[in-house]
Amino acid sequence: MHNIFSRVNNVSAFLSSCMMTLLAAIALSSFLFTATPHGDLTISSIKVVASNARRYPNKKQDVAFMNFNITADLTPLFHWNTKQLFVYLQAEYTNKQGVKNEVVIWDRIVRRKGDAFVKFAGKNKYMFRDISSSFKGVPPANYTLKYNLMPYVGVLQYGEAARTTEELPFPPSQRL
Repeated sequence: MHNIFSRVNNVSAFLSSCMMTLLAAIALSSFLFTATPHGDLTISSIKVVASNARRYPNKKQDVAFMNFNITADLTPLFHWNTKQLFVYLQAEYTNKQGVKNEVVIWDRIVRRKGDAFVKFAGKNKYMFRDISSSFKGVPPANYTLKYNLMPYVGVLQYGEAARTTEELPFPPSQRL
């Protein structure tokens, strides 16, 4: 009545249903583990330099360089369903046209709980420039240390670990 292929099909369908139920339970249970990491972020200096634009050598474009200190304890975010963390420093400002910009200026991937205590003092990893070619007249910026928790199973979770206490203005540009 039932051949071997239909029995194998029934068993594999049952096992895959059990596996999907288990994965759904794991994904839903990771919402129960809410952690609040804490950190400290200070911007020690901001320097704006007028340099040549990449594609147009005769056009000047302002590039912002900043020195910052990050101290963050992200170990509460690591549990049995955490694969890795993507930690990044983001500058939030509104340009002269009134458009809100969010620019990533530094990032790091944390793969182990032992590396989850982040202590970094340095400068921005990526170029920080405004599309209008100048930071003149741009309102002050807020800086935020954010993270993206990547689980083995489930949805990505975003959060904030630290924020500067005051908005920091851009100084006038200097010539190279």
